[in-house]
Formats: sequence, C-alpha cells, structure tokens
Amino acid sequence: MSGHGAPVPMISRACGALSGMAEVPGDKSISHRALILGALCVGETRISGLLEGQDVLDTARAMRAFGAGVTDHGGGNWSVRGVGVGGFCEPDQVIDCGNSGTGVRLIMGAMATCPITATFSGDASLNGRPMARVTDPLALFGARAVGRSGGRLPMTVVGADDPVPVRYVVPVPSAQVKSAVLLAGLNALGETVVVEREATRDHTERMLAGFGATITVEDSDEGRVITLTGQPELRPQEIAVPRDPSSAAFPVCAALIVPGSDVLVPGIGLNPTRAGLFTTLIEMGADLSYENMREEGGEPVADLRARYSPDMVGIEVPPARAASMIDEYPILSVVAANARGQTMMRGVKELRVKESDRIEAMATGLRANGVPVEDGPDWWSVNGQGAGGVAGGAICASHLDHRIAMSFLILGMASQAPVSVDDGGPISTSFPIFEPLMARLGAALERQVS
Repeated sequence: MSGHGAPVPMISRACGALSGMAEVPGDKSISHRALILGALCVGETRISGLLEGQDVLDTARAMRAFGAGVTDHGGGNWSVRGVGVGGFCEPDQVIDCGNSGTGVRLIMGAMATCPITATFSGDASLNGRPMARVTDPLALFGARAVGRSGGRLPMTVVGADDPVPVRYVVPVPSAQVKSAVLLAGLNALGETVVVEREATRDHTERMLAGFGATITVEDSDEGRVITLTGQPELRPQEIAVPRDPSSAAFPVCAALIVPGSDVLVPGIGLNPTRAGLFTTLIEMGADLSYENMREEGGEPVADLRARYSPDMVGIEVPPARAASMIDEYPILSVVAANARGQTMMRGVKELRVKESDRIEAMATGLRANGVPVEDGPDWWSVNGQGAGGVAGGAICASHLDHRIAMSFLILGMASQAPVSVDDGGPISTSFPIFEPLMARLGAALERQVS
C-alpha cells in the first residue's frame, strides 16, 4: 500500500526523443526550512515558488498545529505569520509528517527547546526509519523522547523547560541532524556549536543568516564548525524558492539516455552542497551545460541543458562527494546502467536508512532488468550495458519511496522492454507534477488498472 492511498501501478516504455522545457517544482529542502523559520519569526514571511508536494504540505500543516498562521495564496505563493523563537504552542493532535524524514527531524529540532510536548507519526515508511540520530543530540539540550523500539515513530518529544546550548560533533554526514540541532539551538541561551567532519547541504545556515540569526561557519582541523548564538529575534523575509536540483535530476538523466533528446531545465538551484550529481554526470561524459548562471535569494542558480549522450562511461564516484548528491544515487545508477563499464559508488551507507534501503531497492530492480550490480554495507557498483543495452521487462518494487519509483520509470524510457513499478503513488510527496511534466517532454508513462 502507498502511504497516501491505494497503490498506483505504473509502466514506462521506450519513447522518441525528449524535448522541450522542464519546469520542475521548487526545492523541497528550502521549502521545508522556509516554512519552519517563517513560523519562528515575529511578523509575516512571504514565500514564492514553494514546492506543493505532500511532504511540504505536511510541514505547513504542522506549523499551523504549533500556532503559526500559514496561508496558501495560490500558485506556489504562501505566507507564514510566525510566533517567534520559543513561541510554539502545544499541538492538540498528533503531528503527521507523512513520508518526510526531513520534515519530522527538523520540526523535532525546532520544538525540542520549547516547554511543550508533541507526538509525531507518519506513514509506514517514515515510521520504520530511525530517529535516535536526532533525538540523541536533542537530549543534550534537555529534551526527552519516547518512541517505539529502535527509536522509531510514533514518538513523543517533551521539550526542554530550561534548554542549555550544546557542542555537537555530527557522527555521520547528515544535513537533517545538523539542521535539527541548529534549530534547537535557536531557543538555547548562549552559543550552540555543530561540527561536521564532512560538509552537507548548507541551506539551514544560509537561511538562518538571512533571517537575522548570528551564525558563523569556519573550517578547522576538526571539520566545518558552525556556531549559532541563541535566542535571536528572527526577521520575516521574502523568499523565492529556487527549483529543486533533486527533481531536476529526473528529466536531466532521462534526456541523457533517450536517443535524440534535448531538454532545458530552467532556474535550478546549484548550491555547491547539492550539485554533486551534475559534476558526476559531466565526468561520465554527459552533454550537460549550465546557461544563464546567476544568484537568487542567496543561492546560485542556472538553466541546465541536457542532450542525449550515448558515449558515457562508468567512473568511480569520489566518496567525499556523497553528501552533495545522496538523494541522487538511485537515478545515477540508472544512467550508469546505460553507460559503458563499471560505476563504483562508495561511502553511501546513508542510503540504507532513507525512505527505503535504496541500495537494496535499486540493486534488486536493476538486476531484474538485466543489469549486473554488486553491493556491500556502504558501497555498490553498476556494470553498465551501454546505450540502449538495458533489457528491461521487470516489475520493480518502489518500497513507498518516491525516488525509487521515479528512477525505474526513467529506466524504462531507454530500455528494450517496458519497466513497471508496483506503486508510483509516493511520487506525489516530492514531485507532484512528474507525470504531466515528463509526458509533455514526450515520455510514455501510463498508470495501470489493477
């Protein structure tokens, strides 16, 4: 079952050249953070280009439950009237975060230093994901959490009455953990320090600075050191959300593997902590170029042009790049299947604890479609079949994971036989216009009647 209703079986067939403009939705990571930080301001924050996928809508609903005024003005334009740092009220009902690991972990951080109690739940996928990686550092502030065995949802978090600032070294690269600690630090008097041994996406740091928080970032022998001064008065902002590079990955990668394709994806955020996939694709020999490079809302932005690239080759992806493309490894593996030679991906154990075990899910589905894959605890490799060499023909399990579903549907566009997924319903959580957007480019996607 989909976490949002009955399963939606889908099939993808080989198609003609993809062409046109792919206007993907707003960045999911920035959309979550804009809603949460807007709720922690005094005054009204206005947001344009908000991603209106289910994950972000669940975060908007949660901010209302904590007392913020959240209004949808249509067309991706929203406003948030905040309650101020430490001003969250206690919600009357369980906070349902649907499928969103980012949403639940950031919201837990934001409320953990408020003297309130909240209970969090989600769909079957989210309720199976570990939360101790967030609740352990939040306990250092004085918060308490009680959940199911293994630190899983449903979980009740009791916020700290008198929070103290902390110094926390993030044990594994995780923007969600880092952001949860920083959001908790907002309401702790004094300086909260987060140390990252490997840099992860820095939207939270950029946005905190934009909202008026005192925050510094410096490199040291220990790693990347982020220092936040607690109890600021955040200033409401006008935020234009750039388009999501993780969503752009799907039409871009489809264009690279479907013969004759030429697709332009405008206005994509190219934050260096998010652009690892595009760097990797270029190293593989992809015909991918950046046009009209500019800056919008403190984030680098460009238009991406992707053309069919039949001569791509497998490479070894540097492990240090994993944090900048962790969500894009599933679709990278689809490109790798259509390249020549082996693509090796190391340092990716975080994929084991995403919405699904993404290594296992992709490895199983690729093998079923005739692509040799090897994998270990924190690595996997794909032996490419060359342009047009993927047999296809299999039905793949999405495991309630939007990126797995979309990746296999892209695979089917360049395979010899159609590729099916058992449930495309979760795609709506992050990319609600995926089907019509790909259809306008020329893709052959169908929902199947069970």
